[in-house]
Amino acid sequence: MLRFFGGLIGCLGLGLSMAAAQTVRAPVSPMVPSEVAHLDTASSSTNAAFSRWVDAFKARATREGISQTVLDRAFRGVSVNTDVIAKDRNQSEFTKQIWDYLDSAASPTRVSNGQAALRKHKRIFDGIERVYGVDRHIVAAVWGLESAYGATRGDIPVIEALATLAFDGRRGRFFEGQLMAALQILQSGDTTARKMKGSWAGAMGHTQFIPTSFLAFAVDGDGDGKRDIWSDDPTDALASTAAYLARHGWNKGQPWGVEVRLPSSFDFSQARRDNMKPPADWARLGVVGIDGKPVANYGRASILLPAGAQGAAFMIFDNFAVIERYNKADAYVIGVGHLADRLRGGPEIQASWPRGYEPISFSEKKKMQRILKRKGFLDDKVDGIIGPNTINAIRDFQRSIGVTPDGYPSKTLLEQLS
Repeated sequence: MLRFFGGLIGCLGLGLSMAAAQTVRAPVSPMVPSEVAHLDTASSSTNAAFSRWVDAFKARATREGISQTVLDRAFRGVSVNTDVIAKDRNQSEFTKQIWDYLDSAASPTRVSNGQAALRKHKRIFDGIERVYGVDRHIVAAVWGLESAYGATRGDIPVIEALATLAFDGRRGRFFEGQLMAALQILQSGDTTARKMKGSWAGAMGHTQFIPTSFLAFAVDGDGDGKRDIWSDDPTDALASTAAYLARHGWNKGQPWGVEVRLPSSFDFSQARRDNMKPPADWARLGVVGIDGKPVANYGRASILLPAGAQGAAFMIFDNFAVIERYNKADAYVIGVGHLADRLRGGPEIQASWPRGYEPISFSEKKKMQRILKRKGFLDDKVDGIIGPNTINAIRDFQRSIGVTPDGYPSKTLLEQLS
């Protein structure tokens, strides 16, 4: 165990910030329309355009300090991966409703497999908690959601995937930055191009770090001199996840959140992320735990209604925002938190969900925002992302027509707007 402890301590001095790590440099020469058209098939003209793009990128990478040896090995055999482009362009317009997502996130199989993983890797989790102060169940839950405890880490060559996406150009600047970071990882000697595999979007290892996040937060958990998140041994990946959460302000001993009961008289406009109160103040407003008792004083908290007035309610603390740094979707954060609770033996979510609701598509969310904007309720961009500004606009509209202002975007709301 001393080796594990020493390996982690030696990496605590990482000086990179996420912002610095994700700085996106100017793009390589932009592709002309003829070079990006019809990438659905790997035509000879597309391959020729890709080769020219790779040559230009290699030249820039050389100026950035990447050695010729690393470049030769990284790009050997790399070509346009049309499967990656198809996945990027054809992501489902619909997303799961939160109750369906949580059914999967904390399924009996995922819970039992996670508990088995915690027992199997007890010494690793002991070391993580001792060094970073991050709850082992949270780290295990991230592992469970990201790769099913290492079972589905991704098998696509990362350099090829990132080069393809950078060349494709839809989000070229972002993926160029990730590609450069991936080359820096190879140059550091943490892994080889052959072993650097991951998802179609370049997320890597047991807990799916993107390359810039790896550079900023990955640690050598087992003390062997490498930050190997791709190995069958999950030590470095789990330690890196704990380091990531710790660096973003994890509060030891504080839950991510707890399920609560709201009084029938609850003012739903109080359920805002920026409305933080101590649990005792919420109790005075009638907000109590599922057991009917005031929630313990874990610090200031807000009330989250992920499915509006008809679903479960949560009192969320600062650690919710820490998990959010891994993935900003509320469903993901609740999924991690709830799975962690189940791994430690906690109950299922007690409230019922409005399972009859149909999901709304990305285009319908944008339509909703356009109408809210036109009616003067929304002063923000139309992007299909239901964030705090859109939720507040929905609430204002709901109040204006005399319905419960829960801020939930639904088919019913879309009909009311129309």
